[in-house]
Amino acid sequence: MTIAVNPTTIAPPFGNYNHGVISPTFGRLVVTSGQLGLAPDGSCAADVRTQAEQCFANIDAILNGAGCGRADIIRLSAFVTDRAFFADYMAVRDVWLAGVAIRPASTLLIVSGFTREEFKVEIEATAVCQS
Repeated sequence: MTIAVNPTTIAPPFGNYNHGVISPTFGRLVVTSGQLGLAPDGSCAADVRTQAEQCFANIDAILNGAGCGRADIIRLSAFVTDRAFFADYMAVRDVWLAGVAIRPASTLLIVSGFTREEFKVEIEATAVCQS
């Protein structure tokens, strides 16, 4: 079980995440590569919201393959190519994390681009699986 760390001596989290997360029991560390909005058939949606949904679906598949789930995530790092995509990414992330009691630490960066022009978002996750 993870524990949220949000010191009262710093500003509260900017969104639906925690400043820090402690995993008190040692488990299996699972680190994903950055996931792009690529569907299993290799297609990529044009909009950032659908791309983010696909990124999270890909992360689900990796976590499931490792025998763990969303509640085991301790950190998310996301990258978008435009500040205008911030709200769409956060909305998808918040829906994806609905029901997760302890939200992971989270970072969102705005970058100049990815390997292909159509990619608008990339997300990576770190999890500590207790099973």
